[in-house]
Amino acid sequence: MRRVAPFLLVGCCAALVHQLVVIALVESGLLSPQVANVPGFGAAWVVSYLGHRNLTFRSDAPHWQAAPRFLAVSIFSFATNQSLFMALLNFAGVQYIVALLITQVVVAVGTYVLSAVWAFRSADSR
Repeated sequence: MRRVAPFLLVGCCAALVHQLVVIALVESGLLSPQVANVPGFGAAWVVSYLGHRNLTFRSDAPHWQAAPRFLAVSIFSFATNQSLFMALLNFAGVQYIVALLITQVVVAVGTYVLSAVWAFRSADSR
């Protein structure tokens, strides 16, 4: 449970970056919400990886091990994120900012579990 507060802090920071990028790209007319979600997720990944590695999990796993694992977790999370986001936009008619918030909460749970048990687990903790 000691990881929950840092996870939420890092997650909120990453979510804010994600939202700001998406909103900026959509409101500027540069991209549709569906397409803007991609660079938004990418920008949030950097914040998320560094924050979770250093604050949430305080991992001593080397970057060459942790970064690819977290990238795999993130790709899975992004696929889930994009699928749910598209479904909420296209089939449920949810406004894009609300759909983004719902999606981020759902994806956060899976990201936490996979990060804790695999991505940031050091070799000597097995």
